[in-house]
Amino acid sequence: MSKRSFLYRAHPWHGVAVGPDPPALVTAYIELTPEDTIKYELDKASGILKVDRPQLYSNVCPAFYGFIPRTYCAEHLGALASERTGRPGIIGDGDPLDICVLTDKRITRSNILIDAIPIGGLRMIDANKADDKIIAVMKGDQAYDLVRDISDVRPTQLDRLRHYFLTYKQSPDASERVVEIAEVYDRDAAHEAIRRSQLDYEAHFGSAHAQS
Repeated sequence: MSKRSFLYRAHPWHGVAVGPDPPALVTAYIELTPEDTIKYELDKASGILKVDRPQLYSNVCPAFYGFIPRTYCAEHLGALASERTGRPGIIGDGDPLDICVLTDKRITRSNILIDAIPIGGLRMIDANKADDKIIAVMKGDQAYDLVRDISDVRPTQLDRLRHYFLTYKQSPDASERVVEIAEVYDRDAAHEAIRRSQLDYEAHFGSAHAQS
């Protein structure tokens, strides 16, 4: 490794490996914690976490939220959403693949990396764009040792996640939902979504980015 490589912080999207054993074990870059009333988001150009906006309404995200590095939501992920919903023409939203990490531990800061075990996901459609949310548990968290599929998650916990993503963009006066969750899917489907997003990343950013 060159001396220069130690002079700069790795870009969280392009400079961090997708995970130790993807899609079974992935890296999650965390942008938002359940305690945040500000919506933080990675600045894609600089790799610096920035303030996107205050949370619009009273909702706070009920899980640690971020994305899987070296993934991208474009044609392959959009095609998967079309296959699963029977709706033609769905495209990816043009962002890294989002991930929610469940853990019993209190972590008070974002801008960190977590080893995460995908267990399922939400097939969210936003203006005919695939905006999947992978659901994972933090590796090594004993409270989630037996959780390996979405069916193992408490229904109330899953309901909180669904409610957050269905309403966090919606004003109190809105008569129609801005987004929809077309499907809650299991671990195998989550693995396929991750694989598709890796294909999209390589297609749009090239294999050079994908080197560890």
